[in-house]
Amino acid sequence: MKKSAYAQSMANDADTPWYADGLRFECTQCGACCTGPTGFVRYSDSEAEGMAKRLGITVSEFSDRYTMMTPAGRSLAEVRTEHGFDCIFLDRETHPGKAVCSLYEDRPTQCRTFPWWPANIASKRAWNALAKGCEGVNRGGIVPSEEILVQLRVQIAKDRGATPA
Repeated sequence: MKKSAYAQSMANDADTPWYADGLRFECTQCGACCTGPTGFVRYSDSEAEGMAKRLGITVSEFSDRYTMMTPAGRSLAEVRTEHGFDCIFLDRETHPGKAVCSLYEDRPTQCRTFPWWPANIASKRAWNALAKGCEGVNRGGIVPSEEILVQLRVQIAKDRGATPA
């Protein structure tokens, strides 16, 4: 039986994840997490309300102008650029040399919890594979395993449509 990514992330034993000593991560605002092959960014109704409010529009307008339907459901839209498919809210112009989220304070949980997604921390191999595309991986200060687990639980709860405890 194949283990879930979460179960794999707890590979040493039932109580100790492989990253028990923490992992290094520092966002460099490179935008790699917000671009690449076509994908999807899911969001909740309350997150849509927050994003719409930040933009000064209704949720209906937000949905019509800034989202698309994907096999995984409604997602933030993408824009084709020389970098790949950028999230519609990825801003590469305001701060030259940086790629920032124009809705940062109201970004969806999926964005807030990056890089602490189950698939990214399932194993050292998965983490190091992520490092090939994300320059912030294995850089900066150590994020304690307790914080990683909090973010992981938030993402898993979101994926299941629940609110984390």
